[in-house]
Amino acid sequence: MRMLVFFDLPVDTKSNRRAATQFRNFLLKDGYYMVQFSVYARVCNGYDSVSTHKNRLSAHLPDNGSIRLLVITEKQYESIDVLLGNYKPEDKPVEYEQLTLL
Repeated sequence: MRMLVFFDLPVDTKSNRRAATQFRNFLLKDGYYMVQFSVYARVCNGYDSVSTHKNRLSAHLPDNGSIRLLVITEKQYESIDVLLGNYKPEDKPVEYEQLTLL
C-alpha cells in the first residue's frame, strides 16, 4: 500500500515557513519521499502500518494549511502516468549578470 500526502502550507511569514519546513522534514525522516512539490508518498505493509503512520502524521500537523491523505494499493500506484510537456528554449530561466559598481 502507498500513503500519498498532499499539502498546501502558508509560507508568508517566518513562523509559517519554519512550520512548513519542519513538516517536510518530518515527512522525510518518517520514510516519505517527494513525488513532486507538496506531494509525498510512503510505502506501508498493510492497514495496521497505515493506521500507525496516519496517527504519526496527525501528531505532526502544522497549525495552518491544508493536508490531504490518500491510501492506495500498489496496483493503483503502478498505473500512474507521468505526463511531461515539451521543453521550449523560451522556457529557460533568464540569467542575470551581477553589476559591480566601483
